[in-house]
Parts: sequence; structure tokens; C-alpha cells
Amino acid sequence: MERPGSIPQGEDNMIRRILCYGDSNTWGYDPVTKDRFDETTRWPRVLGQALGQGWEVIEEGLGGRTTVWDDPIEGYKNGRDYLIPCLESHRPLDAVVLLLGINDLKQRFSLSAYDVAQGVGVLVRVVQASQAGRLGRPPQVLLLAPPPLAPPVAYGEMFAGAAEKSRKFSAHFALLAQELGCAFLDTGQVVVSSPLDGIHFEREEHRKLGGAVAESIGNLVA
Repeated sequence: MERPGSIPQGEDNMIRRILCYGDSNTWGYDPVTKDRFDETTRWPRVLGQALGQGWEVIEEGLGGRTTVWDDPIEGYKNGRDYLIPCLESHRPLDAVVLLLGINDLKQRFSLSAYDVAQGVGVLVRVVQASQAGRLGRPPQVLLLAPPPLAPPVAYGEMFAGAAEKSRKFSAHFALLAQELGCAFLDTGQVVVSSPLDGIHFEREEHRKLGGAVAESIGNLVA
């Protein structure tokens, strides 16, 4: 009997496909240059390099992306709205890696860490209810809890109080993953947010995160 997430027999030579769905830290924002990291630095690319041949990693990062919330100022940032067509356009997928939640901490949303985790839970359920995996099954989900923000957080009042709330992500996300039966990685045990702006990952943290995700994916997708 095949375990969930295993590759069907007779398909050992297929390319495994991983979708990395996140915000500016998945896009690769560099807090030093305020530009985008190159293709050898961004953590999804590091993930692909670590997994090696036989894997395709799809980068789907958008600066300002929320979990399920419509941003009244920036617009088109609702992660739920784009996730559904994204799953369809990239199917078949073996796994979806979710790294979202930081932008939900913007003061304009007035959310607790618990609320943010519940928003992420909606996205996990969207993937689990989809037919975007092999043979119409849902892909596996690897849920990443963002690391705590590093005070003082940049962008003034936009992220007021966010650093304190972010320290509760690990516990709330872990409980959510247990409840929904998906894989979980606490990135706060792997990387730290840059002291330059308190939010984004510097070059070395991308390397660490890509390697840690590769190990988790290797255990999740046989």
C-alpha cells in the first residue's frame, strides 16, 4: 500500500515538482541592496540545487502577499485568491511549500498571531482539497512558520507591534500543522530576520533555509 505522498509505481523516472508559495522572502528581496537576490542565492533555488536532478522547483513569491486578506492599499495581494489558479497552472505538483504570514502583521489588518495562523490554515486546506497532485490527488504540504521579526522593524508604523506577535508564530503554526496533518518546519530554528529591516532574510539565511527545506522535502516526497 502506498503511503500518502509516495510516487506511484512505474513513475520512478518522473520529475518531482515543488511549488514554493510565499511573499518577498520567497521572491528574494535583499535587505542590503533592496533589490532581488540572484538565481544562485534565493532559497527556492538553493532548494532546487540541494535536491539535484529529478526535481523542479517553482518560485512563486510576491512582495506584500498576505494569507487570505485583501489589502486596501496595495491590492492584488490576497494569497488565497491566487493560490487556486496557481495550483492549476503548475499541476501536477508533488508538494507545496507555504511561507506566509509576515504581511498579515501589518497594523492595518489588526490581526493576532492566532488569526494569522488560521489564515494560513485556509491555504493548507485549499491545497489539500485540490486535485493538483499526481493522478488527481492533492499535493503534500510543507508548512513553514516564519522566523520572529527582528526589532526595531522598519517601515515605521506599518508593522507596529509585529515583532512581539511574530514570536508566537512557531507555536500556532505547529498546532495548525498537527491539526491538518501536514508537514511542518519552524524556520525560526534555522534562520533569523535581518537586523537591517527586521523582516527579510540576508544571503546566508537563504542558503540555510534552502538546505533545511530540502531535507524536509526529501523526507516528505519519496
